[in-house]
Amino acid sequence: MKRLLIVAHAPSPNTLRLREAVASGARHPDIETVEVVVKAPLEAGPEDVLACDAIILGTTENLGYMSGALKDFFDRSYYPCLEETQGLPFAFYIRAGHDGTGTRRAIESITTGLRWKLVNEPLTCGGEYKEEFAEQCEELGMYVAASLDAGLV
Repeated sequence: MKRLLIVAHAPSPNTLRLREAVASGARHPDIETVEVVVKAPLEAGPEDVLACDAIILGTTENLGYMSGALKDFFDRSYYPCLEETQGLPFAFYIRAGHDGTGTRRAIESITTGLRWKLVNEPLTCGGEYKEEFAEQCEELGMYVAASLDAGLV
């Protein structure tokens, strides 16, 4: 079995719905060889990253940056994972009240330093909450898990 780790900050009912949608898509019944592990950023650590085959990150846009919880996850995981996870396939989504630009830039900067491999265009769910955000997140989870299942990433 391959392991897909989802590390996503979900401080509200809507962001929890997005995290659950990513996990639901990743657990699609046609995806047979992928175990999905979902953790909040404050519960996840380097041991989780070292044990996974791909990762999906999720965050809110907080003051033009990622959530403090996701930043804390990176702070604790960066150096223990730096040499061991180069090339790790990853994707991410942002629940942004504005445009998510600063949040995206911050995540891309850290993951570039880690030398992780972006496998899907970042998803920004911006502005007022829309039900289509959950559908987009479900598709993201399904895409990454199916790609992992098929050996494409």
